[in-house]
Amino acid sequence: MMKKLALVVAAALLALPGRGLAQVKVGFINSITGPEAPIGETLTNGVELAMEDLAKKGIKIQLVKQDDTGKPPVAMSAMEQLATGDEVAAVVGPYTSANANAVAKLAAQYKVAQVIPAASKEDITRQGNKYVFRVNAPSHSYAESLIDLALSQGKPKSIAFIYESTDFGTSAAAAGKEYAAKKGIQVVGDEAYQKGAPDYRSTLTKVKAANPDLVFMVSYVADAILLMRQAREVGLKPMAFLGGGAGFDTTQFESEKDISNLVFSTTQWTPDMGTPGAADFAKRYQAKYGKPATYHAACAYASMMIVGETVGKVGGDKEKVRDALAGGSWTGIMGEVKFETYDGFTNQNKHDMAVVQYQNGVKETVFPPKFAKKKPVWPFTWGK
Repeated sequence: MMKKLALVVAAALLALPGRGLAQVKVGFINSITGPEAPIGETLTNGVELAMEDLAKKGIKIQLVKQDDTGKPPVAMSAMEQLATGDEVAAVVGPYTSANANAVAKLAAQYKVAQVIPAASKEDITRQGNKYVFRVNAPSHSYAESLIDLALSQGKPKSIAFIYESTDFGTSAAAAGKEYAAKKGIQVVGDEAYQKGAPDYRSTLTKVKAANPDLVFMVSYVADAILLMRQAREVGLKPMAFLGGGAGFDTTQFESEKDISNLVFSTTQWTPDMGTPGAADFAKRYQAKYGKPATYHAACAYASMMIVGETVGKVGGDKEKVRDALAGGSWTGIMGEVKFETYDGFTNQNKHDMAVVQYQNGVKETVFPPKFAKKKPVWPFTWGK
């Protein structure tokens, strides 16, 4: 009798979605190698912590990783393998806007839900694609938070944009130019550059000649560091350098204290935002990886938790997963996440952004007031 009862219980446990031996597969596309690997590493770390927490909840999923090397064609091949070969229930990623946008088309083709942690191009969730969900705020939020910060501190009359000629760069710059015009700030510089170039001094000298009050930069890690280093060399000194997230909100940029000091960066997340579990996540991340958690890690953690909890609830049926994502809501380190359709967006989470500033080697949350822990230092000056 007891043996029969044990078999019944075991069978019941196996039948529970996301539990037992028949684990649901979830894909994770990320820049593990290539030029965006430094940021990709933080996404991987965030996903690892999420997998730990899902296991604590009794949700066991099989994570299938794919490296997109930072290239859209590779990301598309990765998605095809995950959708047709591995038959995953959903995919988290990729990171960059170009890769996420390329994969989005295949998400619709193969009817596999794609949850994007931290890619900002506006169009990604403006295509009516019901299989694409984005946790992070899109490009216009980057631009608005930075320009609003500048307007709260002074009366800037002009702005120059320096940005990489990628989906990420052009989308953020376009949103910035539109918002600057709306706020009466004249655009006196509009410089797109080829990502990964060895020298930006001619571009920076051209911007310097325009004498902008604000310089808005959109770059990944290596370019963010080189641009600021060479901006110092040519003597570019606006009221403020505004970094459009990505490379400007990384431990690598923060560590370059001679050029990062007093630079502002927009961010999707800091522990200062006071969201549920944020402080604990930051502490665990520091303890495990020996460095501070960035918004990329937090976005990846939240995305994997959302997907994991969803498949834990409804199982591996792709349509059920998509429907549950579209109709659900979650509260965690990114605050409340709910995928909504509004203002031309489809399945876009409404997320408040913050602005940080590097002050004497410490990244401080300085805007908006509801998140700020320190006052902004204004205007910008080069240190010794």
